[in-house]
Amino acid sequence: MKRVSTFIPAALAIACAQAFLPVHAQGQAENFNRIATFEAFRNVPAGRTVSKKSVAEIVAASEDGRLLAYTDGEQQGIGLIDITNPASPQPAGFIPVDGEPTSVVILRGKIMAAVDASKLFYQPEGHLVTIDIATRKVIEKCNLQGQPDSVALDKMGRNIVVVLENQRDEALNKGALPQLPAGNVTILPIKNGVPDCTGAHPINLTGLAEIAPTDPEPEFVKVNAKGMAVVSLQENNHLVLIDVAKRQVVRHFSAGSVNLKQVDLKRDGVINPSQSITGVLREPDAVAWLDDSRFVTANEGDYKGGSRSFSIINIDGKVEFDSGAVLDHLAIRLGHYPERRSGAKGNEPESAEVGVFGKDRLIFIGSERSSLISVWLDMGPGKEPKFLQALPAGAGPEGLLAIPQRNLLVVASETDGAARASVSIYQRSNAPANYPTMVSKDTPAGTPIAWGAISGTSADIQQPGRLWAVTDSAYSTTRILQIDVNASPALITNEITVTKGGKPASFDAEGIAQRADGSFWIASEGDPAKKDAPTKNLLLRVSAQGEVEEEIELPAALASQAVRFGFEGVTRTGAGADEVVWIAVQREWKNDPQGFAKILRYQPANKTWGVLHYPLDKTTAAGGWVGLSEITAVGPNEFVVIERDNQFGDKSLKTLRAFSVAGLVPAAVGASQVPVVSKRLVRDLVPELQKPRGIVLDKVESFAVDAAGNAFAITDNDGVDGTNGETQFLRLGRLPNLR
Repeated sequence: MKRVSTFIPAALAIACAQAFLPVHAQGQAENFNRIATFEAFRNVPAGRTVSKKSVAEIVAASEDGRLLAYTDGEQQGIGLIDITNPASPQPAGFIPVDGEPTSVVILRGKIMAAVDASKLFYQPEGHLVTIDIATRKVIEKCNLQGQPDSVALDKMGRNIVVVLENQRDEALNKGALPQLPAGNVTILPIKNGVPDCTGAHPINLTGLAEIAPTDPEPEFVKVNAKGMAVVSLQENNHLVLIDVAKRQVVRHFSAGSVNLKQVDLKRDGVINPSQSITGVLREPDAVAWLDDSRFVTANEGDYKGGSRSFSIINIDGKVEFDSGAVLDHLAIRLGHYPERRSGAKGNEPESAEVGVFGKDRLIFIGSERSSLISVWLDMGPGKEPKFLQALPAGAGPEGLLAIPQRNLLVVASETDGAARASVSIYQRSNAPANYPTMVSKDTPAGTPIAWGAISGTSADIQQPGRLWAVTDSAYSTTRILQIDVNASPALITNEITVTKGGKPASFDAEGIAQRADGSFWIASEGDPAKKDAPTKNLLLRVSAQGEVEEEIELPAALASQAVRFGFEGVTRTGAGADEVVWIAVQREWKNDPQGFAKILRYQPANKTWGVLHYPLDKTTAAGGWVGLSEITAVGPNEFVVIERDNQFGDKSLKTLRAFSVAGLVPAAVGASQVPVVSKRLVRDLVPELQKPRGIVLDKVESFAVDAAGNAFAITDNDGVDGTNGETQFLRLGRLPNLR
């Protein structure tokens, strides 16, 4: 019988919301803050291409917590990191293995790693290698009768437990089970500090689960202090308890299912957590022991389920707690929700870890698709855990490791892209939590205001501490967000849907400027080269209520020169008949000299356009470019722009530049001679983006100066599409070098 959890942790949801309103008001409570990020490619051996994918998936630590070992399946080896100084992790070597490493542990100077050597799904094979840390060499290799996934040691280091998943081929018969050969759990004794290959003992798992009983798909294993292993059979939605010393199954039960309310179940470009679904199988991935009688499951899903939650389950099979939709709501509130995964598994919790820090037994849950780590305080058997905080991770957090003796949490992230795969290190202290930097309050429906992909910002014309922002084409409906910057973190307090003819409208809004009467100008970026549906660069006049009142197109002579890098910011000077709208174009158009982008002037009173040129900096990065991302008027003739490149990292270009148009007359459209503005540096933003100790983000897209003269900048997280979802709200204070 499937057990269905019907409880909705409403109190927990409220507690999560309150924890961030504001987060810095939590007193002297201990918090985790990121202190370092180590990019996996730093360990790529000599002779290999650094640009080739390099990942960090599962991570382990030496007994003294000073050396990390992580699996790199792309480079087919084990990477080592010296964290003697955790704030300055150093590459410590790379050991190739014969295949794809899937899991790793460390015991008394030896690294033991499971390696998948399978070439065909129906012929799974692999081995367990032992590496001597002192020599950095493989000293033993145990062949396994299947494809290994997770490994775990018992408390005394007498046995190593290996999960042989023998994973299914998702392309075969649409991934339907069963797909033999069946997986199992194999236990090897440790003798003289290394696994005894001859003593391998397989534990048969067939016939246990209700789902595909002939094809158990064990995924993850952990062993408690009493020598009991809990094994998740993810696709089978089953949990198995094994007495490691006796080599036998002692108990097993279904992971059950949940009924979810207030979730988004449609991939439609709109984050709308208003739907319900019943009987969702948990299908747990990672498991972690809370104590000798309770464990935590991260309910990722992989076959028919995925409940978007984590659960606390005791050894009798009773579900003591399930988080329901709380992790999805947390991701929405923090701008980390992956809307494109709405039709699948939402935030997709995949990893779980438990660590005792002082008197606090803490639970860590890694949400793979939202790239968030949530931290919870265990309140004891039968009680709801208490939400403490959320941490930004690299894209696709896979491995979580608590090192309580050093007050550290380590997270390995496996997604390698423009932002490289990494290992993040967090330290617990009495310092305030420095993330999130922006959150949202609840809607009248009781769910958080959805946000992400902040692409342009404008200060409120009258009220200090209030900003207006727009979301870009990461979402199918354009919205204006109201931000209270007096709160810490900054608080999104209201949303306005942009409408056209009374219906929600879709634009690629990249800039916003509030007008003297409280209405808005919005710059929508066009892509005239888009094959299936070319779009135009548009200047939109939008009411204070969000209705599009006018769509202003470029003159034909100007529009014909456009390329896909179009409108990126808008601002205004003057009011009434003297109002002037200024637009920043991101990069060169067809008729622009190399290295010069357009600054456009539009005069609504006579509907005329003028053109200036802005000189762009250069970059030597491969595939790199430099362009404009924002324009903000800071005086009748003085403007600040964001000039940035498209790169991540410490060596990237992210600056605030100022220029004046005093004495310059913009050229008419089509003129052969275009005046060039003279720019000066206001602020290098790279040091600001380094302070969170993550990877320097690429897209600083918003800048505004409020009515009190305080400056703010915001990064664009691309709607959590191919990124880690992190948004940095930068409080820059007063900028003294503005005229």
